[in-house]
Amino acid sequence: MRYRSASLIGAGVLALSLAGTAEAQQFFRIGTGTAGGTYYPVGGVIATAISNPPGSRPCDKGGSCGVPGLVAVTQSSDGSVANVNAIQSGQMESGIAQSDVADWAFNATGLYDGKPKATKLRVIANLFPEHIHVIVSGKSGITAVEQLKGKRVNMGLPASGTLVGARLYFDAFGLKEGADLKPEFLSPAQSVDRIRDGQLDASFLIAGYPVAPVVELSATIGAGLLALTPDMQAKIVKQVPYWAAATIPAGTYKGIDKDVATVAVGAQWLTSSDQPEELVYQITKALWNDNTRALLDNGHAKGKSIRKETALSGVSLPYHPGAERFYKEAGLMK
Repeated sequence: MRYRSASLIGAGVLALSLAGTAEAQQFFRIGTGTAGGTYYPVGGVIATAISNPPGSRPCDKGGSCGVPGLVAVTQSSDGSVANVNAIQSGQMESGIAQSDVADWAFNATGLYDGKPKATKLRVIANLFPEHIHVIVSGKSGITAVEQLKGKRVNMGLPASGTLVGARLYFDAFGLKEGADLKPEFLSPAQSVDRIRDGQLDASFLIAGYPVAPVVELSATIGAGLLALTPDMQAKIVKQVPYWAAATIPAGTYKGIDKDVATVAVGAQWLTSSDQPEELVYQITKALWNDNTRALLDNGHAKGKSIRKETALSGVSLPYHPGAERFYKEAGLMK
């Protein structure tokens, strides 16, 4: 797995300047993804919401409503697989991952078949749906997935859930990596740059829309998204039961004026069973504090989809005891 330099969200920067204070300070890392995806900016919003650095004003006096003394730090990574592995190994306190990747890791099935079970994984919350994008240039003339045979296609970074998903997705069409597709293994931003430069024909991406690099591509040379037929939607969902039929609405990206039929998977915030119950309880409480709503709604377009009412949706792994305590107190769990 490849982790990049940590990014301290506003609260963390403030905390460093107050490092000399007598108040206890604790760092809590959130593994995200690449800067061009959705995990990274959403992780930053969450980090801000749960942080309350030493010396900050208390919540009831107009200050942060995060966990007193906590400094949340976002960590850029290759994505789901890297985050799951880092949580299990103790290299990361928490991370965002696709629900299918998390389930496979916990149960040693699918991608993790034959590997040790990632038994330390625990859920804090289901966050938002991630939609599959198959991106092409608006000038390419490519209108269907079947037309990608023999083409140069980005499959996603090596330690990403996107790569896992790409292989499952294209397998449903009978398109094999290497034999039928000329694979590249790039970040979303890198892949869109190559589409723009004519060095790549298509890019597969699993992310919550709108995705910044696709927004940029659609605003420059134009972008296309390859839609699924109802039959292919049904076939893919049957083959990958963690996925569900979904739609990228018309107007999400400039020039794409019709709904795009696709499939989606849940993005979940995970932590380790090694994390203290009281800490995770306070973090979960801060995430769903009423004051966090404005941060989520205004911090990123996908933030509006992060809601307490769906925090338990699609969860197959055990909840962390701290998160479970909060949801029971909130009346969301029996």
